[in-house]
Amino acid sequence: MGERRGNATNRSWLLIGFSACIVLFVSIASLSVGAASIPLANIGAWISHSTEGVTATERTILWELRLPRILSAVITGVSLATAGVGFQGLFRNVLADPYVIGASSGAALGVSIAVVTGLQVTYFGLGATSLMAMAGSIGIVMLVFALGAISRQTSTITLLLAGVAISSMTNALVSLLMFLNDQKAIVILSWLMGSLAGSDWQTVLVASLSSCMGVGILWSRSRQLDAFLLGDAASQSLGLDPLRFRCWVITGASVATASAVSSAGIIGFVGLIAPQIARLMVGPRHALLLPMSACTGAITMLVADAVARTIVAPTELPVGIVTALLGCPFFIALLLSRSMRGSVAT
Repeated sequence: MGERRGNATNRSWLLIGFSACIVLFVSIASLSVGAASIPLANIGAWISHSTEGVTATERTILWELRLPRILSAVITGVSLATAGVGFQGLFRNVLADPYVIGASSGAALGVSIAVVTGLQVTYFGLGATSLMAMAGSIGIVMLVFALGAISRQTSTITLLLAGVAISSMTNALVSLLMFLNDQKAIVILSWLMGSLAGSDWQTVLVASLSSCMGVGILWSRSRQLDAFLLGDAASQSLGLDPLRFRCWVITGASVATASAVSSAGIIGFVGLIAPQIARLMVGPRHALLLPMSACTGAITMLVADAVARTIVAPTELPVGIVTALLGCPFFIALLLSRSMRGSVAT
């Protein structure tokens, strides 16, 4: 029995390694697509520090524009996917994700406040938008849980509906800020639609710091996430403190979500799609599910960004529109399949 489980684990890690290689391959391929197409041969020469066949313009495009953008896409995909795993484990429901729960809209509200007020503050290398995004994300998720804690009989589907309601209210507040500050409305609107067009090396640095923080917290709680799925009574018998555990997971998932929102704006459904695909590939064990979801999320974001840059070239679509168009049918199909099995409120 133990040997069979060990073999399955080894196969899962091989699959995760293969997925990481796909992330690298898609990242390199993404360097070639855009309004100005660059041959893969030139990209290979650029990576190997060869100047043969690579023009100065292409080197500028690759280093200053596309590489930071692709790294931002990877960081965003990893952050949203791992946050989705955290929220799904916390709510014990595979329909939970940062977008549905309200963490994304909370982060957007924080960013909007920072933009409107012109807040200038830096803490541990994190700027005002990142810090306000974290505060908004954590605050909204805590509010959703506070509503659920009013009644001990509250089901996870009630928590999800509370998240949708709070998210709607938060979006209304963002719209109000845009209405009252029309000169800064276009900046806020770009966050709401989701875009990687403004990515630079500073964005990559800040997003990577907060992403590592959030993903690290969730990774350190992977075994506890497995125990928590057994239920409060069973997890407490295994020595898990549910309150402290919930606080850690909320913090980790919200910080990861804020990392994505601060660098790319509102990106919907990546935190829902990636964990579902990963769960089919490696199963529900979080030590495997988290890295597999991270790879799947990165691939999803890279593909969505490549589509956004090319489908109406030279004009560029906001990547949030692409992920929403892909994610909405996926969410509806998942909801209908679980409704038919009578398991929506698990």
